[in-house]
Amino acid sequence: MNQDNIKYQKFASEILGVTFVNIELLLQAFTHRSYLNEHKKTVKQHNERLEFLGDAVLELVATEFLYNNYTEQEGILTNWRSSLVRTESISAAAARLDFESMLRLSKGERRGTDRARAQILANTYEAVIGAIYLDQGYEASREFIKKSLLVTFEEILATGSWMDSKSHLQELVQSLEGQTPSYRVMSEEGPDHDKTFNIGVFVNGKLLGQGSGASKQIGQQKAADMALKKLKDGQSD
Repeated sequence: MNQDNIKYQKFASEILGVTFVNIELLLQAFTHRSYLNEHKKTVKQHNERLEFLGDAVLELVATEFLYNNYTEQEGILTNWRSSLVRTESISAAAARLDFESMLRLSKGERRGTDRARAQILANTYEAVIGAIYLDQGYEASREFIKKSLLVTFEEILATGSWMDSKSHLQELVQSLEGQTPSYRVMSEEGPDHDKTFNIGVFVNGKLLGQGSGASKQIGQQKAADMALKKLKDGQSD
């Protein structure tokens, strides 16, 4: 077994709680497409096929978890599942497990933005699920997802982060102020076929957030995003 295999087998055993039969699957899961360009002679596969498989396994495990544990209607369960498997949730799970230190990336990708890195971590998390599924089967995959991701669901429920920004803001403002936020178009820019709407959200006549978008709905969501951040950071005064 070469040094890379030993390194990843140790990580699998100590961090993932899995002993791989074929450790090459885990190496592939951590291999970004960009890495192949700098290691064409020694590396032949990247993680996108494993990501495709892991995404499906993750969706099934999350669906099964919610169906078995909650009695809400389909619409709410769908929103809850979306909050569990979205990029932010699964990249955070990958970060908690220190996937960052195991990523095989090109030098250019290592200098990428935080947003790009979060997407890479999320994709890698799904690829690791795919690798575990192929090597160990469904039950091992489910156990990994349960320990690394599903344990965060109670916090998602408690914070209301499963809701879209407008719904979350409305619930929060109604509980704090007994009021409903209102949205106004502050300005419009550009020609009719390519217009940008600048939207403000107000509570008790006070501007709480602003956002811009190609539609009023997008602008409202972005304005609600800003308002939520202000309320959560205690900066609304």
